[in-house]
Amino acid sequence: MGQLAFIKMFLLVSIPTDINDNRRHVHVFRKGSRHLTSMAKIWIESNGQKSIDIAYSELSAKENEMLLSAINAHWEFINEQITKTFKGEKTKVKDIGK
Repeated sequence: MGQLAFIKMFLLVSIPTDINDNRRHVHVFRKGSRHLTSMAKIWIESNGQKSIDIAYSELSAKENEMLLSAINAHWEFINEQITKTFKGEKTKVKDIGK
């Protein structure tokens, strides 16, 4: 699992087995939670182009908006880290929730 970024109380993660999915995306986990259940899945591209959409979410509208805004602002970094995850390389974790 490639940890990509912290956004406030959330952790964005890329999962190597997701390489076969038709769109790149991140899974959102609540930081410090004992349960490893994804709270949301957010698409970050479509056909290789930036396209940020919520695939599913158990979060509030305010939390979703905050996540979408942060992902949009740091899209290039997140996309580069997903590429590293798929290549089996070590990812950098960046705090982007300031």
